Amino acid sequence: MTSINNFCKTPRCQDRLKVPAKRKKSTREPLPDRETSPVAPAGEPESDRQRCGQAEQESRSSIKPDDGTWDIADFQVTAAEGKTRFQDLDLPLSIMHAIADLGFEYCTPIQAETLPSSLAGKDIVGQAQTGTGKTAAFLITLLVHLLADEPAAAKQRLSMPRTLILAPTRELVIQIVKEAQELDKYCRLKVAGVYGGVDYQEQRLMLTSEAVDIMVATPGRLLDFQRQGIIKLNKLEIFVIDEADRMLDMGFIPDVRRIVSNTPAKEARQTILFSATISADVKRLASQWTKNAIQVEIAPEQVAVDSVEQIFYLTTAEEKYTLLYNVITTLDLKRVMVFVNRRDETKKLTDHLKRNGISCAMLSGEVPQKRRIATLEDFRSGKIRVLVATDVASRGIHIDNVSHVINYTLPFEPENYVHRIGRTGRAGAAGVSISFACEAGSFHLPEIEEFLGHELTCVYPDSALLVPPPRGTRAPESTPRPGRKKRRPHSSARQTKNRN
Repeated sequence: MTSINNFCKTPRCQDRLKVPAKRKKSTREPLPDRETSPVAPAGEPESDRQRCGQAEQESRSSIKPDDGTWDIADFQVTAAEGKTRFQDLDLPLSIMHAIADLGFEYCTPIQAETLPSSLAGKDIVGQAQTGTGKTAAFLITLLVHLLADEPAAAKQRLSMPRTLILAPTRELVIQIVKEAQELDKYCRLKVAGVYGGVDYQEQRLMLTSEAVDIMVATPGRLLDFQRQGIIKLNKLEIFVIDEADRMLDMGFIPDVRRIVSNTPAKEARQTILFSATISADVKRLASQWTKNAIQVEIAPEQVAVDSVEQIFYLTTAEEKYTLLYNVITTLDLKRVMVFVNRRDETKKLTDHLKRNGISCAMLSGEVPQKRRIATLEDFRSGKIRVLVATDVASRGIHIDNVSHVINYTLPFEPENYVHRIGRTGRAGAAGVSISFACEAGSFHLPEIEEFLGHELTCVYPDSALLVPPPRGTRAPESTPRPGRKKRRPHSSARQTKNRN
């Protein structure tokens, strides 16, 4: 194997060459644009509207309101020390029926810590990574409240949602809507997703024809409808802000402030705020928007270490693709996410894998919204084996049964490492993260170690993982810059070439 001692001579790097214990300015991807494009019909998971409409119609036709024949006795979960069962929370039967269908038995730590207080109407400020079950925590709170307050439902008007969930990205909105519809299966409340990228008039028609119980929205698109008077928030009962730290990073806080100013005073509404990290800025915002909030913290390093086996391979940039190909094929991985730092890398890597006969697709900021939605659904359904993505997909996207996450390039920010590997090992399930530390990537290891609070063990890959891919595979062609056309030779040069 090619030696890498030329870039890893420090004592710390040499100490990493141990056998790991089992189971234990650049073209960097830019932040997504603000939501200024048309919006999609609520809960629409497909890019092709006809296919989506048919699928949603078939799905909803198979869902029937709880007819009273299901009983909690049909869902027996053994009491376990240190664990909270959902039936211990005295939830409505219709919600428990959906929870049973989803196979949820015990609350995750963030659910066990927040639900008793949020169900009692108290404000919550929670620190938790994606994959901890926080989405279900605030969705159950919303559903219980909506079902209990029938007089408010009777007075509800068009354009006035009773509850609002604010999320930073379109993908996260789509995911939350999907989970809300699963938990709402027997409640039959109205859930609507408001975000950019799809048909505007269809969304407008939906908002003006039916009252919305749970609205999930991105800030820019929500403000756009507020300016037109299509959405009014003055009767809002519960306000949820998800991934507040990312809102801050993406520059959405001024928009969020305008949205908050249009809601009832914090004393007259319940507010739930979740954030992966609680910085001084997030604390200040939380104090402004919540009242006597219950503080809950789930340590990020616990999420990263406890549920995900982390493997670090010391390699070279030249050998990385060979290593990736052999990891996927040798382990026969069926559903894997591969992360890179730049958009151009997603294109090149996707092309290379396809030429080796591996079904894959890419997900980055330059992929149109409709294509993104269709790609995620194909990955969920198993039509795509490998999803090559930038950090646009590392937070808020819940894909079940992702067995492995591969960091083809280590992230620039250590927080993104935790967000990436959080795509596997979700909600306590086992998962594996494999990271490639090459000449450049190894410089990011100390920051990741500091963020996690412990040293990372790096090993050389086995020789079987360095066998060259099948012959005949061509390296991917370089991706032309958008908007740049190949220049034609001068007419005199063409004439000279023709004469020759």
